[in-house]
Amino acid sequence: MNDTTTQSAPLLENEHVKELLAILKENSVSAKDFLDVIGYVGAMERQLDAAVGELSAMRRELADMREEKNHPVRTSLQKAIQALENKITETRERLEAVKAGIIEGCKNAVAAFKEKGIAALDGLASLFHIRQGLEKVQESMDRNIRYDEQSMKKIAAVSAEYHEIGRHVKNMGRAVQGKEAIQEAKPMGKLAKLIQAPYRLDQACSTAIKRQAASALDSLGKLEQRSVMHRENQKETGKNEKKPSILKNLQALKEQAAQTAQNTPAPQRKKAEVSL
Repeated sequence: MNDTTTQSAPLLENEHVKELLAILKENSVSAKDFLDVIGYVGAMERQLDAAVGELSAMRRELADMREEKNHPVRTSLQKAIQALENKITETRERLEAVKAGIIEGCKNAVAAFKEKGIAALDGLASLFHIRQGLEKVQESMDRNIRYDEQSMKKIAAVSAEYHEIGRHVKNMGRAVQGKEAIQEAKPMGKLAKLIQAPYRLDQACSTAIKRQAASALDSLGKLEQRSVMHRENQKETGKNEKKPSILKNLQALKEQAAQTAQNTPAPQRKKAEVSL
């Protein structure tokens, strides 16, 4: 991925999203949880934008490095930066899929409202199929965090080993000169920190997006809970409506039987009783 990577417009600028929000407002239906989901998706996008900006700065720093093009440090940095760009591209695509799901859900919600009225808005969450997409974002960020942590540990270990070897070499020279040995190796050097930089950036970005994805899922869960309650209320209402109708039918049959008995002539009734 590069700095010119395209993305769709913010959700709040989408015509279908704006239409649904207007309907919710006009009908005094709370849009808080829905707006929260949209807000967290936007926050994840901004997090990626910030990471792209920092990657651009790293590329400029890489271009200014004095080391030759095939220097191991330069090569390691180039690979790390490219890997991070690929991760950002993948995450951006997942977020675009989530946004597409939200927009499609808004279209369906508006259509349902026009067909069924305000009752359709009670089951709003059932029209948005984005849970799986948000969960994939969260899972991929979790994998990124673990990978970055392992990579930084390896870099630190290599750096420590390098400085330990350097300490031993220096101590050999100091021993020849009759000087005391250096007891502690130098801390991780500037080059090692430079190589770690893309991993630190990815870890920070992934941690923030993971947290925002979890918050989006929490808000979506609240919307889904309201939809479940709506369906249960509908079932309960259906049961209550069905019971009176059954009783009413039984009562009507009794009345019909009684009326039939009254309309039957007495001799026929007696004959019927004798036959019984």
